[in-house]
Amino acid sequence: MTTNMMLNKPNECVDDALAGLISSVAGVIQLKGHRVILREDVEQLKREQKVTLLSGGGSGHEPAHAGYVGKGMLTGSIAGSVFTSPPTKSILAAIKAVGTGNSAGTLLIVKSYTGDRLNFGIAAERAKAEGLRVEMIVVGEDCALSSENKMAGRRGLCGTILIHKVAGALAEDGKSLEEIIDVATRVANSMGTISVSLSPCSLPGSGPSFELGHNEMELGLGIHGEAGIKRIKLLSACDTVATMLDHMTDASNRSRLAIKDGDHVALVINNLGGTSYLELNIVAKEAIEYLVGKGVSVDRVYCGTFMTSLQMAGVSVTIMHLDNEGMIVKYLDKETAAVAWPKISTCPVGPCKYLEIPDNKVQMKSGEGTQGYTEEFQVLSRAVKAACDAICSQEEHLNELDRGGGDGDTGSTLKIGAEGILSWLSTQKTPLSPSSVSMQFASIAEDVMGGSSGALYSIFFTAASRVLKPTNNLQSYSEALKEGMDAMMKYGGAEIGDRTMLDSLNAVYKVLSQDGEVGSCLADAAKAAEEMAEKTKNMVARAGRASYVSSEKVTNPDPGAVAVAVWVRAVANSMC
Repeated sequence: MTTNMMLNKPNECVDDALAGLISSVAGVIQLKGHRVILREDVEQLKREQKVTLLSGGGSGHEPAHAGYVGKGMLTGSIAGSVFTSPPTKSILAAIKAVGTGNSAGTLLIVKSYTGDRLNFGIAAERAKAEGLRVEMIVVGEDCALSSENKMAGRRGLCGTILIHKVAGALAEDGKSLEEIIDVATRVANSMGTISVSLSPCSLPGSGPSFELGHNEMELGLGIHGEAGIKRIKLLSACDTVATMLDHMTDASNRSRLAIKDGDHVALVINNLGGTSYLELNIVAKEAIEYLVGKGVSVDRVYCGTFMTSLQMAGVSVTIMHLDNEGMIVKYLDKETAAVAWPKISTCPVGPCKYLEIPDNKVQMKSGEGTQGYTEEFQVLSRAVKAACDAICSQEEHLNELDRGGGDGDTGSTLKIGAEGILSWLSTQKTPLSPSSVSMQFASIAEDVMGGSSGALYSIFFTAASRVLKPTNNLQSYSEALKEGMDAMMKYGGAEIGDRTMLDSLNAVYKVLSQDGEVGSCLADAAKAAEEMAEKTKNMVARAGRASYVSSEKVTNPDPGAVAVAVWVRAVANSMC
């Protein structure tokens, strides 16, 4: 089974992608007849006699490597077919394009894969035979494999982009080829990478390159989907990161990266292609906490998409030691025009830090206490408890009403709010005014309910609190009801008649605003709310989730309107 991809023809995808890059990114051009991307100012670099840098490899690892072409990083990149080393003739053409007439020389930065080493090596030797000055360094920082097989060696992974950055900054400063090789080699030897995959990668036009079970993950894969060291049960982000870094630093691992208390490092959290930024940030948090817990200072963090494996869901983690003199940090921080390098300022990091703000919980107004509000608070508490109990008992009914036009959670959301109010009420020993009680309800709705229902009820109770008088009379509650509805319409965008809870609230307001005996008015208000809630099933939804659904499918009464009728009826019954 093939995997869906946004392509034209699978065999033309690399050429189309490179065409898109040079069409959308300023300062880069393509070498005619080759899959080679170059800096547009390459001739100026040659006139300035600055070392030029080339890298590349198979496609499918975007934004690597073409995304790192630009001032301060690579002079050019050579792309092969997907997961295939570029041909020697294209590598040689790139060397000639950046190296002819440039006595400063050209450095090839190559990931440690057999095909890349061979093809770049052949091109380098041919260029030397033609009188060009060319050298090559091979990056292999994989910490997954512990094999002593010298033919395979450690694979080159996402850490390679750090070599691009450091070497690019050195070249921009006019350093010699020998100086750049010396620093780049030391940097390459001071870092490690390990990856974990939650799904396979897929070649354009083909199916997945391997299979993973639903609850499986694989530790230590290569960027072409090569097998890792083991498959394990799906773990939490915290345990996954610990498993990765424990293996990377394990003393028994022959490809380990040693870290110790007091070390300074740069950290790269890399998306392998199909991982969300939500997950990447969680991994970054766990990796930073792991390292800081070991006494390591994380001086730079780069979190994003740097070297992928097409659509593979997973991450790689790269750790690079930094020198005490701050030289490597200086080159990491140096400005670059390469489009794929993160344009962010980085600084030493550590565990999450928080700004503390004053407690914003509802406070009693001056003079509010046991004096003056005891009787009113008892009546109000009885009514509130009845309303909340009624809402809780109708959870499933309200959810069922919501399934036709929403996401089926109105009852559950309102029950959470009702339980929050009941919990607060059970611990409240000091009588409060109706205004302060309303503000407390607003805070609870905001804190525990979530979603639009929580926000609307919070707005409603906040606005209502401003006009509630310190006494339980219908006029005060009628005015508060109107104030709350007006605020909901202002901020929520719905109006009366749009098939929402506003319709039931407005029916209640019309009855209460006529004044009269409390018990009979509340009973009439409850009846009006119930009748209006029933009418909503024949109304056209013009607000809320139901407005996105075909009216033929929305046949139930509006759950929000029904909920209002439920709690108003409970309040009315509590007054009998």
